[in-house]
Amino acid sequence: MKRHYRKLAVLSKIESTYGQDASPTGKANAMLMSDVQFTPMQGEEVSRDLLLPYLGHQGVELAGVYAKLTGSIEIAGVGTAGKAPAYGPLPRACGLAETLTADTSAAYAPVSSNFEAATTYFNADGVNHVLLGVRGSFKADLAPKKIPKFHFDLMGLYGTVSDTALPTVDQSAFIRPLIVDTANTTVSLHGWSAIAESLEIDLGNKVEARFLIGEESMQITERNAVGTAVVEAQPLSVINWFDIAEKRTRGALSVVHGTTAGNIVEFAAKQVEIGRPTQGKTQDILNYSLPLMLCANAGNDDLTITVR
Repeated sequence: MKRHYRKLAVLSKIESTYGQDASPTGKANAMLMSDVQFTPMQGEEVSRDLLLPYLGHQGVELAGVYAKLTGSIEIAGVGTAGKAPAYGPLPRACGLAETLTADTSAAYAPVSSNFEAATTYFNADGVNHVLLGVRGSFKADLAPKKIPKFHFDLMGLYGTVSDTALPTVDQSAFIRPLIVDTANTTVSLHGWSAIAESLEIDLGNKVEARFLIGEESMQITERNAVGTAVVEAQPLSVINWFDIAEKRTRGALSVVHGTTAGNIVEFAAKQVEIGRPTQGKTQDILNYSLPLMLCANAGNDDLTITVR
């Protein structure tokens, strides 16, 4: 029986104990994703390298096998301020702690220890792959005339693979996204209300597949949040990016997408350094591409994401 590429389901739920199946369900834990790519058996191949009286391939042993899943989720709110968005388990599995404030917001801020992990089911038209202890990183991409998206890069321990019918999923908690434009989106960088062509924020986690005697896990070992802002070039009297970059001046970044309570997502970084500006053009209008370094101030405050 043929299986179809576009028929798939992704379920994800935070684990209470690392590496133990949290049993996500289609009703409560379905993700709504695009741009999905799945590598079911990542790892190493170990050759025996035997010396024999004849030539030929000797085969290999598979070692450190894990699975990798990448995909995008639309950046949008939750409908009711104070609830966690349906995609909440994924930033939590990327080293962000979730804080819910009733009737107000769901906030995500980085931590440097006690990282959470998720169990993720990837069902490709009837074949179900179980990923355990999933951790990863993500990028946020906002560009005018496009749907803003999180791009997740996730790694998990290789669990069971079985013939399992596609689950019935409830994705009603994912609300319709807003296009990035002047009406829906504002960007402030170093105190300037930016005229921006695009903005990308990269959480910058380093994730290691760690296979030892007695323990196998996906470990977040480093975080260096960076980004790129492409902004319309202005006179130096308005904003002097060269002076800011040369003096290593730090300033705030604020991105607010959405205007109605329940469908507002805000990215905030308090201490952003600007790298070497690069000059370019779009539609024959000068622009600058600005590398961003999202620095920690008091610790674990390099980036916050608030859904409200």
